[in-house]
Amino acid sequence: MSFVPDPNPLSPPLEFFCRLDVELAPIKEMGHGRAGQRRIIPIVGGRVTGPKVSGKILNLGADWQTIFADGVAELDTRYAFETDDGALIDVINYGYRHGPKQVIEALSLGHDVSADSYYMRTHARLETGDARYAWINKTLFIGRGQRQKSKVIVDLFALV
Repeated sequence: MSFVPDPNPLSPPLEFFCRLDVELAPIKEMGHGRAGQRRIIPIVGGRVTGPKVSGKILNLGADWQTIFADGVAELDTRYAFETDDGALIDVINYGYRHGPKQVIEALSLGHDVSADSYYMRTHARLETGDARYAWINKTLFIGRGQRQKSKVIVDLFALV
């Protein structure tokens, strides 16, 4: 039996969930590891805003990055936020950032660079024990990010 692709595949609908405005401490360079240049970027706060959720990003967690020889940054973030109504939500966000060498160099120097000039995409897993937000435990999220001097902005979209 062979696979026959659907001639009219369905695109998954996306629904804006929230904007993560993530404040960062200075980068901690670890040096060259097994796969590439390793670094840790502490997450120290920020805000979450969206039609179904708002709150503050807690001062815990970090982005454990690997920068590969070809310049691709592998993003591996783990942190949490507290909603304005008291729920705690854990975030694991994994993705890639890459682009033209001059754009990535400008980002590394802390310059403002248009998010359209490079690729920063993620997939996020959110988890909570709060029954009011239990639906996020069963939802897939994708994100589009933008790196700024001392923060990252990620817009998360639910696959509905």
